[in-house]
Amino acid sequence: MTVEAAIDRLLANHPKGFDLSLDRVLSLLECLGNPQDRIPPVFHVAGTNGKGSTAAFLRAILEAAGYSVHVHTSPHLVRWNERYRLGGENGEPGKLVRDEVLEDAILRAEAANAGRSITVFEIMSAVGFLLFAEYPADYCVVEVGLGGRFDATNVLSNPVACLITPIALDHQAYLGDTISAIAFEKAGIIKGGAPVIVGRQDEDALSEIERVAELKGSETTVAGRDFDYFEQGGKFIFQDENGLLDLPLPRLVGVHQLSNAAIAIVAIRRVLPELSLDAFDRGMQAVQWPGRFEHLRPGALLQSVDEELRAHFDFWVDGGHNPQAGTALAAALASLEERAPMPLVLVCGMLTTKDPSGFFKAFAGLAREILTVPVTQSDSSFSPEELAATASKIGVPARPMRSIEEAIAAISQDHAHDASVRVVICGSLYLVGEVLELNGTPPA
Repeated sequence: MTVEAAIDRLLANHPKGFDLSLDRVLSLLECLGNPQDRIPPVFHVAGTNGKGSTAAFLRAILEAAGYSVHVHTSPHLVRWNERYRLGGENGEPGKLVRDEVLEDAILRAEAANAGRSITVFEIMSAVGFLLFAEYPADYCVVEVGLGGRFDATNVLSNPVACLITPIALDHQAYLGDTISAIAFEKAGIIKGGAPVIVGRQDEDALSEIERVAELKGSETTVAGRDFDYFEQGGKFIFQDENGLLDLPLPRLVGVHQLSNAAIAIVAIRRVLPELSLDAFDRGMQAVQWPGRFEHLRPGALLQSVDEELRAHFDFWVDGGHNPQAGTALAAALASLEERAPMPLVLVCGMLTTKDPSGFFKAFAGLAREILTVPVTQSDSSFSPEELAATASKIGVPARPMRSIEEAIAAISQDHAHDASVRVVICGSLYLVGEVLELNGTPPA
């Protein structure tokens, strides 16, 4: 038995996707001895955009301060192990769970479930709580999978802080078709007495979050009202009632990352008010979050580009997949363009549950061309022809390609005589995972 075999069996025996309810996972957790009640203090993170990056900032700052941190995020890019990072020992940073440890936890959770109806996300969330209860750490960071109120992670009864990143229309089939309805679902993670840290929100979303917080007896701290942040002179300036923090710009690229960093800073200062400035400073420089506007490291996929041409290419990957993520990515690319101008080509694949037109609009006038590809690791991918037609309708030249490899070969040929070209592979975390796997550079 291997981790892959164990998970393949789960995927074969249990429904894919989401069936939002807490009854099944609570029943399983009870059979496992309720490990969720025995894990270290939890920072619980919900929202539409920036959840994973905010979790990464929480981990980076806490580890910089010398704390051991368990982290549960989703989805993974290449391997399921990426969802579970176990806290390090003796000041060492946490590491992804080892195969044999993950396999053992999966088998125990599967046995405890005894064949009852359950989704794979629910059983794998229980696996995370089992791991976090059995390995020591100072804190946990837990990212919501979908929504909040009925997400499988929302069995946590006493988080030390609840964080809600910016909310947008996404997953309407599960969460509702208005910002208020989605905000209500996200606000479901709020627990009485725990501070609630809220990123910049639409007025309707904020109103709903504050209504729920008031009902739960929780105090909200809101971006733009109770704290603020901005870039100034190549520095990250954070300000709240306690004064200014003058920090280095985060290692994660893009102005939107200042928002994610700020939410994490506020949450940590609420829980650990005496934490040194040095921890925040070093956290900004250490933070990592694979597949979110990051340079593609040298690997097998890039080796396919002619060696002389390779030096001219600036390759990036980004898993953002909704209009707000597209706007954030376009803003980050526009900033790069100001500093280092070069032609921009997008390689994009998207799922049929997303809004490609809304995503592409942000790149009109910025991208020279979009090459569209299938997302081979999903059964619900737009065809390259459909995506190309959508991009063309909003004024961005586009061509369909049969694969990532074909797209890169086409860019190599088309831009052989350019001094440089910036290539961003984007539109789906599944696509980014495929690229990292092909390139031989999975998250570690």
